[in-house]
Parts: sequence; C-alpha cells; structure tokens
Amino acid sequence: MWNKVKVFLEMIKFEHSIFALPFAYMGALLGSVVIHDTLPSWAQIGWVTLAMVGARTAAMGLNRIIDRVIDSKNPRTAGRAIPAGLISAGTAMLFVIISFIAFFWATYNLNPLSMKLLPIAVVFLVFYSYTKRFTWLCHIVLGLTIAMGPMGGWVAVTGEINGLSLVLYFTIALWTAGFDVVYACQDAESEKSTGVYSIPSKFGIKAGLIVARIFHILTAIGLLAMFFMTNLSYVYLIGLIIAYLILIYEHRLVSPNDLSKLNAAFFTMNGVLSVVVFIFTFIDLVLVR
Repeated sequence: MWNKVKVFLEMIKFEHSIFALPFAYMGALLGSVVIHDTLPSWAQIGWVTLAMVGARTAAMGLNRIIDRVIDSKNPRTAGRAIPAGLISAGTAMLFVIISFIAFFWATYNLNPLSMKLLPIAVVFLVFYSYTKRFTWLCHIVLGLTIAMGPMGGWVAVTGEINGLSLVLYFTIALWTAGFDVVYACQDAESEKSTGVYSIPSKFGIKAGLIVARIFHILTAIGLLAMFFMTNLSYVYLIGLIIAYLILIYEHRLVSPNDLSKLNAAFFTMNGVLSVVVFIFTFIDLVLVR
C-alpha cells in the first residue's frame, strides 16, 4: 500500500502543494490584520493548511482519474500513473475520498461561513475537470477554482467577504488562468485530435500567449490595487516589483516557436512568485507594521 501512496503523491505532484499555500496564507494574514487588527492564530493556520492540502490533493487526484482516457491518447501524458497502469482508478479514488474528508474536517473546524461555502468549493473542484470537454474557457474556471485558496484563507479567519477579498480572489484567478493558458500551449495540437478544449487549441499558440499576457497584466494591476486598499507599505511594493519581473521573465522564456523552457517558466517561476509575494506581505504586516 505504501508504494501506491508514493505513486499517488507523485502522480498529483504533492510537493507542489507548497506553492499553493502562500496565497492562502496571504489571504489569512491580510484578512486577520485588516479586519481584526491581529495575526491569525496557529490553530487557524493549521486548519487552513490542512484544508488547502486536502482540497488540492483531492482535486488533482480526481482530475487524473477523470482525464485518464484523454491522457492515454496524448504522448506527453500517456506515462502518467493511471494510463501507465501504475495505480488503478479505484485506488486513486480511495485517496481522493480520504483527501476530501481531511478538507471537510478542516473546514468544519474553522467558522460557519467556511462551512456554508464548502459545497460551492466542492462543485468547482469537481466541475473543472469536465469543462475542458466543452469550453475553451476552462482556464477561467481553473483560475476561479484555485483562487478559492486565498479566499478560503481570508474567510477562515474573518468569517466574512468584502471588497478586498474579492480583489484578491479575482487577481489570483487571473494569475492562475494565465499560466494555465501557457501550459496548454504544449498540447495545442494533440488537443485538437482528442477533442479537448483550450484557448491555444481553439485560437492558436500565438493568440494563447497574448491572452496569457493580458491576464497577467490584469494580475499585476490587481496586486497593485490591493496596496491602495490596505495599509501595506513600501515593503509590499518591493515584493510587487520582484513579482512583476518574474512575470516578465516567464513570458520571455516562451514564444510561439519555442516552448522548450515552458516547464521552467510555469512551474518553477510561478512557485517562486507566490512565495515572494507572500514573504513580502508577511514582512510588511508582521515585521515592519
């Protein structure tokens, strides 16, 4: 069984959970300081962490199960655990159920609004994997799904939703949608034959990269808007400058004629970006404030 656990964790890139956490922590930190003028408790951080890891693990596992037939037809993804026969869909589903239970338990231990919003989160987590079968707007749906992490962090410590939390939500949604569009460029041709919808497969790689840049320009605007909506200082602005440079670097790594550096651009650098923005927000609100 331990070998199956290792295969499952590798299949969903469990180690990338660390890159999903910073914006959730940022939501919790901003919400606690802006609304309650205090830092989130260690208990709140613990439950937010479990909720995020549980939700991401369940969503990624479910995505691999739902996409197993499509993955088997794509040379790039045919070697994934389920198509390759390293783990059965049934065993993977068992781990998905366990992850959902962890997510539900963590949410239960937060506040009433978190529990009320839980069904919406579950619908998004399940629904996203099917959107690529009928709409090229699937990138937007993924963005709205991933952005529930920082929104969830905010709600976990405040028990409410306000304008700032919505700006954070849509900013992260656009950031996610942007890098998902770029990531989809490498499968633009194969998706045409397998019937998978995406912006690159519908409009071409060049158009896809342009759309991704627009999304990331809007992301930059959203992050700056948060500065003017809070009492964040120059420290946060320094973090934004670094984040902007990372975004520019990411887009310089890829072009319609050369996607060879795509993984470096949209796994490594996106992980770095989320960590940088959180660290400078943390320094600003905790150490400088």
